[in-house]
Amino acid sequence: MKLIYLALAGVLLTGCGGEEFQDLRDFVKNSGADLRGKIPPPPNVKLYEPFAYVNDTNLADPFKPRKPEASASGKRGENEPDLNRPKEALEDFPLENLKMVGYVLKAKVSHAVIRAPDRKLYQVKVGNYIGMNFGLIQKLSDTEIVIKELVQDSTGDWSERISSLQLVE
Repeated sequence: MKLIYLALAGVLLTGCGGEEFQDLRDFVKNSGADLRGKIPPPPNVKLYEPFAYVNDTNLADPFKPRKPEASASGKRGENEPDLNRPKEALEDFPLENLKMVGYVLKAKVSHAVIRAPDRKLYQVKVGNYIGMNFGLIQKLSDTEIVIKELVQDSTGDWSERISSLQLVE
């Protein structure tokens, strides 16, 4: 009896082995035969032509800083801040680190309550200075402070920039 079972198992195993997935193997083998990648030729590269910046041309040298000439009166800039005025307490902190946390109306004058990074609260009004860029408070409402800052560019000129602080709830 054992011999019959062994013979039967051998026949069954022989039937499982064979060519069952041969069509799939042939498909995978032949699927990429006709495909060839087409790469366009590289573009023509123009040769670099050096340009000499000489003093006798009207072109500015891009490697030298351009700074406008000072006027005859010696005035550096119309927006230059008063560097001799005493600084206020909130000028020691960057504007982005200050937070408006409240609004107070005292004697018909609007005041904003500012929290500084030192965790202290300060009251400011229109005309006070705030931030590290000579920020002058221009307008104050119950939800916003509008500040005119003076920033210096690479040529040494001062320009105005309008910033604001929103009420943090």
